[in-house]
Amino acid sequence: MLEVPATVGALGEIAAFVLRLAGAAGLDKGATYRLRLAVDELATNVVMHGYRGGDGRITVRGRSGPGGVQIVIEDSAPPFDPVEGRLPPAPGVPPEERRIGGLGIHLALTSVDEFGYAHRDGRNTSTLTVKAEGTDPCPPRP
Repeated sequence: MLEVPATVGALGEIAAFVLRLAGAAGLDKGATYRLRLAVDELATNVVMHGYRGGDGRITVRGRSGPGGVQIVIEDSAPPFDPVEGRLPPAPGVPPEERRIGGLGIHLALTSVDEFGYAHRDGRNTSTLTVKAEGTDPCPPRP
């Protein structure tokens, strides 16, 4: 488990944590990149938009195994469901006419094999899973 202040400076610690788990699971370069991209995008959004530069903490937990890696990101910023906040690409609409925001979340959520969100007890909890090639995701804990 990793608990860090919700600052841009702490994003490197989160990335290093994710990379250690990906290495322990034996994820290939592509899966590792997809996981890191997704976690970085969500954590950055917590820092920049959730806490809006105010004090806060981000807790990151993870599990790795031969089936892949599961990362759980928790924060106590205002409720925000990334699935509701994502903005799919708008084919045919010039970039200058598109709504600002949400595309990074879309990229993050489409980078992982499974994503879940819950808001309980004043905390946002996002769960991301990336499978190792040719396997099922990490089995749930007993």
